[in-house]
This record gives sequence, C-alpha cells and structure tokens, in this order.
Amino acid sequence: MLNMDFAKKLAIKTAEQPWLASPAKGVWRKPLEREEKESGHTTSIVKYEAGSRFKPHPHPLGEEIFVLEGVFSDEHGDYPAGTYIRNPPNSVHAPFSEQGCVIFVKLNQFHEQDLATVRINTNETSWQPGQGGLQVMPLHSFEHEHTALVKWPPGEQFVPHRHFGGEEILVLSGEFIDEHGSYPQGTWLRSPHMSEHTPYVDEQTVILVKVGHLPL
Repeated sequence: MLNMDFAKKLAIKTAEQPWLASPAKGVWRKPLEREEKESGHTTSIVKYEAGSRFKPHPHPLGEEIFVLEGVFSDEHGDYPAGTYIRNPPNSVHAPFSEQGCVIFVKLNQFHEQDLATVRINTNETSWQPGQGGLQVMPLHSFEHEHTALVKWPPGEQFVPHRHFGGEEILVLSGEFIDEHGSYPQGTWLRSPHMSEHTPYVDEQTVILVKVGHLPL
C-alpha cells in the first residue's frame, strides 16, 4: 500500500520522483497512491517509450487518463497531449504509444454506475468563466464528483473554502500556491474531506482538479 490514508494531506513533486519499471517493457511509472502492487485503487504518472505497448487488460472500476506529453493510443484512437479520457468499469483496451508519451492515470476509482466513456481534446474545447478571473473547463461529473481544468490568471486569489469529499490537483503549468506551500508544474496534491485553504497564483497557472470523490 502507498498513500492510502485519505485523512492525510499529500503534496508530491512528481518531477523529483524516480521512474520505476512496469510489467510491460518500455513502460515506466511513478506511483502516487496504490492499494495493491498491480491492482485496486491506483494513481500514477506513466511514461511509454516510443513503440511500447500493454497487452489487452480490463479496468474493473474504470480508468481515467490525462495525456501530459506525446500521443497515447489504443485500438479506439490516438490521443495527443491535452486529451482527457474515461474508460468505464469493466472496459478493456490494449494501450500503446508509437512516438512515446507521458500520462496521468487513475485506476479503479469509479462508482460502479458511472458508465460514461469520455474523450475530450482540451486544446479544442472552450473555456467557461469561473469565479473572479478564473476560467473553467468541465470534463466530467457524476453525483458529487466533479473534474475540470482551471486556468488561473497572474495574481489571482481564490476565497477561503473547504473541500467536501476532498480535493485532488495536478499542476499542469505554472505554480499553484496556498498557505501550506507552493507547488510547481507536475505537483500532485490530495487534500482530505473538509480540508480548508486559500489558494492563489503569481503567474498564469493551469490545474487539473477533482473534488468530492474522497472518503468522508
């Protein structure tokens, strides 16, 4: 088990973590949270070398992906950097990358009734106005769980707030800051149920954020 105490706040600078070999040749990963070695609740940064691939495999409780670099592929299509993907519970695929890629992956964390298949190229999707100067790009919602991209303009500060059901953030660009620390590009944060903070930025920053999904 790794980082499975959801009552603890986490901030991991993934750029500083070592790459570890996966069962597939040419595929490397940086585990962030993990229930079992090769199964159960898992969150990782994964790197595919050019030409590497996984054998067909199922996702009993779903798979969620954000492509960070390169082009990720499976038998259903090719997904460039900036693509958000959801493969529902009990889906099966055989992923690969011809040119190489880096992806953020969450496995086996869906509600069993969350059956949507999602493919969003965020490079081609419009931003919506958010609170203050923020811009928001909703990606998926199911019951109390919400996932989105949020773009912060330079100097933006958000109001103090609590996270019912927790909050999870991956900093995609810039630097995210709150009273607990500063988090450069590549930082993964997990804040527990009813945690509180007052975030802000000094430079333009984009984050992938999920709220309402952690155990109460």
